[in-house]
Amino acid sequence: MEKNILSILDVKQEIGELIDLGIKLKNEIKNGKSFDYLKNKKMVMIFERASMRTRLSSELSMNLLGGYAVYLNKDDIAIGRREAVKDIALVLSRYADIIVYRALKKEDLQEMAQHATVPVINGLDRDEHPCQILADLMTIKEHKGRLNGLTLAFVGDGDDNLTHSYLLGCTSVGMNVIVISPKEYWPNTIFVDKAKNISETNNCKVTITDDISYVKNADILVTDTWISLWDEDERQQRLEDFNFFKITQEIMSIAKPDALFMHCMPIYYGEEVVQEVAHGPRSIILDEAENRLWMQMALITKILNPNYSI
Repeated sequence: MEKNILSILDVKQEIGELIDLGIKLKNEIKNGKSFDYLKNKKMVMIFERASMRTRLSSELSMNLLGGYAVYLNKDDIAIGRREAVKDIALVLSRYADIIVYRALKKEDLQEMAQHATVPVINGLDRDEHPCQILADLMTIKEHKGRLNGLTLAFVGDGDDNLTHSYLLGCTSVGMNVIVISPKEYWPNTIFVDKAKNISETNNCKVTITDDISYVKNADILVTDTWISLWDEDERQQRLEDFNFFKITQEIMSIAKPDALFMHCMPIYYGEEVVQEVAHGPRSIILDEAENRLWMQMALITKILNPNYSI
């Protein structure tokens, strides 16, 4: 495994092993077993934007595995303003065994990873969200029993960190990916090209379209907020542009009869999805949210204690 996990491709070969470990940790801990894989290990978490699931899953993972974590927000550390990224990376490497960084600027994340002498995990940047996709793949496998051959359809903003990571992560495990989005919001071609190259090897397919009827092929139907932190000044325009891409019960009825709904949360009800779908019988969003914890535990264990046994 790569030292730094900045992209889902950094764990491309280990996705199956990580999912299996996450499921085992989940079952064992819920049955009362405890582990000290990370005894006395230290994590520093730097979050330059708000987080609930990524922060909690990282912090609680360390606690449950015998380590501990320290949280710093953007005002605590003032990356690039009060202190150079390189200096911060070198100092934190003396304090901690691992760093989780949710960065406003991808360049700062890359520089942190370049200079840190301990592993750096991407807690989300403008282009990718690898930890979320790992948890989502774990959730899909729990519910569907497999990943290879399934089709995931993402509806909404195609040029988004989540979409980019779905393209790379799903094709890496042999899943077909459909991105359904207005043409002006289609994914970055860099990620589409990478995904198509992977899909050729893994006998799956990548489709980018603005035709909502493509949800008919979905085993998993996914959406996300239309307005991320980087796009808040475009809010009104985006609400108009995405109006016909809202996941309603009618849209869910077009998908396969056993298709499941996912959303990484937070949800803006009435915008990207209605409550009846988000909390309906085909929704697995709460399992998805919970699995952020178990997958983060698996990822950190694999990085800091590769000789674990369970």
